[in-house]
Amino acid sequence: MASKASAVWTGSLKEGKGTISTATGVLSNANYSFATRFEGANSGTTPEELIAAAHASCFSMALGAQLGGAGLTPESIETHAAVTLAKVGDGFQITKISLTTTAKVPGATKEAFDAAAAGAKTGCPISKLFANNTEISLDAKLV
Repeated sequence: MASKASAVWTGSLKEGKGTISTATGVLSNANYSFATRFEGANSGTTPEELIAAAHASCFSMALGAQLGGAGLTPESIETHAAVTLAKVGDGFQITKISLTTTAKVPGATKEAFDAAAAGAKTGCPISKLFANNTEISLDAKLV
């Protein structure tokens, strides 16, 4: 299975602009620019925001799978991801991803939930992608 997306960029780094689209059409010519990525402008998205969305959704699904494997069915899982882009040497690098999740899981003990969350953190494909080069933190709460 291959998921597909495309990006088009025109102009110089600082004055240029781009658009991002996905094959499914969920994103269609979504704007991105130097200003959105490095200056906090709200006029578009950033690669790091898209990674945060991917990681939050992937982790939530992985946690659901881990809980299911333990015979538990989550009522809800809500995950937020924060991706940190920092200057490292002569360039930029994603240095940290912070995951914060809350889940309502009827019948789950704290121990079972914590084990499932730890398994999801290491088992999620997006976590695996960043595992050897980026700090990934997890704050998981059972509510």
